[in-house]
Amino acid sequence: MILVTGANGQLGSAVLAALHTLGAPATGGSRTPGGGMRRLDFDDPTGIDLAGVSTLVLISAGYAEDDQVIRRHAAVLDAAVRDGVRHVVYASLTGAGDHLAFALAHRATERLLRACGLPWTILRNGLYAELFGGLVMWADHGMESAFGDGALAAVARVDLAEAAAIIAAGPARHGGRTYDLTGTPITAAQVADRLVVPHRTIGLAEYRRRLHDEMPELLPFQPPMLVSIATGIRHGFLSGTGSDLSDILDRPVSDPLMTAVAAASATRPGRGQEAARSTRRTTT
Repeated sequence: MILVTGANGQLGSAVLAALHTLGAPATGGSRTPGGGMRRLDFDDPTGIDLAGVSTLVLISAGYAEDDQVIRRHAAVLDAAVRDGVRHVVYASLTGAGDHLAFALAHRATERLLRACGLPWTILRNGLYAELFGGLVMWADHGMESAFGDGALAAVARVDLAEAAAIIAAGPARHGGRTYDLTGTPITAAQVADRLVVPHRTIGLAEYRRRLHDEMPELLPFQPPMLVSIATGIRHGFLSGTGSDLSDILDRPVSDPLMTAVAAASATRPGRGQEAARSTRRTTT
């Protein structure tokens, strides 16, 4: 049995759906499980039950400070060893993202995974095209962002989910492999061009101020995470290619620009302000 953690989240639910499409025996785990899922609360280590799970797809716990995220991941890996899980597939962060504010928890988890004694596969996922489109902001004159002319090798979430499902369904040949999964570089100006509006660049200080002043629901660690994404894109650290994704999928990757445009369009004033806020909170 394959178990996908975070199965109520955007990536976890997509991985679970892709596994079902492949006909693989799979279920989900969540702190708030739906029908047929297991309750899986990483903050309750003694209650983590992975009995009968052959392959664990570990989606980052996220939404917390590094020490809490790493503690959660350590707890589930300890349970995987205890309960006889035979392979762990971890959804990590692209190698180009080492400077991002949320990279440390991913790299620490990779270290724990390599040391736990179980067969493993690490998927270093690129940033979502959906996230990129959601982080481009609407203004009276058109669109604004702190990305400047920088490009992001963005990737559609559905492609990452399918890749994780393919590997989880046949993990043996992927043992000990670390894959970098990114897409085609896109820019904020290209998103704006597709939507036939102008794009204006704002400074990083202005972006940070807006996050603090206009999005009070963000947790304290989230504005620095978002600013780190903006400066990484702006200064050309996240535009690299050389991805393993199309080889794993055995098809061309989805067009990230189309995906980003759809996400940006969904946040257009009058078309889903709540969707805009939700997108900006999703970093991994």
